[in-house]
Amino acid sequence: MSTPHSPDEFLDRVRVVLLHTTHPGNIGAAARAMKTMGLRHLVLVKPKIFPSDIAVARSSHADDILDAAVVVETLDQAIGDCHFVVGTGDRTRTVPWPLYRPREMAEHARALPSSQSIAVVFGREDIGMTNDQMMQCNAQVQIPANPDYSSLNLGSAVQVLAYELRMAALGDDGQTAGRRDWDEAPATQADFERLVTHWQQSYLNAEFLDPNNPKAAMTRISRLLARAELDQIEVNILRGMLSTLDKWVARAKAGD
Repeated sequence: MSTPHSPDEFLDRVRVVLLHTTHPGNIGAAARAMKTMGLRHLVLVKPKIFPSDIAVARSSHADDILDAAVVVETLDQAIGDCHFVVGTGDRTRTVPWPLYRPREMAEHARALPSSQSIAVVFGREDIGMTNDQMMQCNAQVQIPANPDYSSLNLGSAVQVLAYELRMAALGDDGQTAGRRDWDEAPATQADFERLVTHWQQSYLNAEFLDPNNPKAAMTRISRLLARAELDQIEVNILRGMLSTLDKWVARAKAGD
């Protein structure tokens, strides 16, 4: 049975992650967009210039968001403790990732158990997110902009998704949306990355993967696992199965 929670409780579990932002004004614009919709947590992955007076000016009195912003060196550090990570962009991927429209993404995030933390990741202004960065996410969100002119600046993109997250928090009728519970703690993104790394090494040991091009298969395996939204027990079960496989492979090779 779903239990109501305040919009602030949900929005407090959401962090906005900006990757390698090149212009400090865009950081300020993102902070302003966040504050107007009640989002508070900003993480900056290796920004070119920060802190900056330009960012403060563009934030239009959202400097409290900037003051509390966390600066890290890698995407892993930004999202490792999160449970649902969605990357933004309008690029078509060689291997399509689970894809949401902004409203679908926000509603899915709001329906997650209240123990789960959420990250929305935005790439660098000129190139967006790389395929490797997107593979670290559970899903992709795409803003359905005009196909003849789909270029959104960073602040605008943050505003669109922040708005949808707030609307999901409020619910369709203006009341607080419900949530669904789960019997085990969800896996974090760090748990997921360790599982994928273990999976790849086990498959390499078993000579299932091409050692010169393991990503060809691992990209699809990662996508499959991302869609499953694993909890910690499920991750442990899968890693236990891989450990058993490792032992069988080691014995077989020793017998040779």
